[in-house]
Amino acid sequence: MFTDQQTQALSRLLAAKGLPPDVQVGQRMAGDGSDREFYRLAVGDLSLLAVLPSAGQPLGMPEARSAYAIGCHFFKHGAAVPEIYGFAEECGLLLFEDLGDTKLHDLVLQHGVQAPEVEAYYRQALVVLAHLQTETRQGFQPEWCWDTPRYDRALMLARESGYFRKALCEDFLGMTNLPQGLGAEFVFLAERAMEEPADFILHRDFQSRNLMVHKGKVMIIDFQGARLGPLGYDPASLLIDPYAGLSPNRQQILLECYLDALASHIPLDRGRFIEGYYYMALQRNLQILGAFAFLSKSRGKQFFRQFIKPAAGTLHEHLAAPQGRDFPSLRAVVEQLGDLGAVT
Repeated sequence: MFTDQQTQALSRLLAAKGLPPDVQVGQRMAGDGSDREFYRLAVGDLSLLAVLPSAGQPLGMPEARSAYAIGCHFFKHGAAVPEIYGFAEECGLLLFEDLGDTKLHDLVLQHGVQAPEVEAYYRQALVVLAHLQTETRQGFQPEWCWDTPRYDRALMLARESGYFRKALCEDFLGMTNLPQGLGAEFVFLAERAMEEPADFILHRDFQSRNLMVHKGKVMIIDFQGARLGPLGYDPASLLIDPYAGLSPNRQQILLECYLDALASHIPLDRGRFIEGYYYMALQRNLQILGAFAFLSKSRGKQFFRQFIKPAAGTLHEHLAAPQGRDFPSLRAVVEQLGDLGAVT
């Protein structure tokens, strides 16, 4: 529960907003892969979400500062994010508008991905994404970013393809004889991805468990890792999201919806975008697999283990496309994943 310092900070933030000091603090809420602490607060007739940095994470405070600065900027520019009611610099306490408990993923589980109401929310999510990526660029300050100011080659090699190799292949599955050409293919992939224009806003975890449905509207959360980057990565994150399992045909239909929305904000060469999108989706697929393996094995968060197999299946399908010929070593690794039972 709250420390004395956090309780005092909470009282100060509420007073600054003219809210009553009497607060009922609910039980700690689950935070998926995050180690931050989340509590629902009842303040009179108002419900707020209090977020505290993890006491055991040295980067918890920088992350909280980023969430505040980036969140205020996004809200100011009309992005579909919760309003921030206050931030206590001394302890990292953040007060957000409470968006309830319904994630887009919950609706997928309840109704199925093909339900008309679910598809409507997916379309809405892609519309608000296009707005976020383009209309919040003005005034965005890279120094707000706690986790690198932009999506670049070094990040891809260390924390996406490198993450896949270390966390999934070596640590999770115990693979020791990986193909010698794998590293060169990861460099090629990163360099090809770097050819995409990268002066847009990148959320970097735009998936169905980071999208809330509140009063009929899709709202974006967990945006503190935003930075400058290419357009294709975020829609790929949503469309290949293993939590939902969208079919390739459904992905294509929704990608066209995203491109329509994007074209209303910027001049768009659809052919050029689609060429680059393949590599953005491949990068994201590697990141997903590395992250789920790490969270399952090293963090003991078994919830994520069930999604490794569908994510590996998506990677297998992705490499079957003509562009997959450029990645023979990676394709060999994926075949080994199948032999180990990671792919159906």
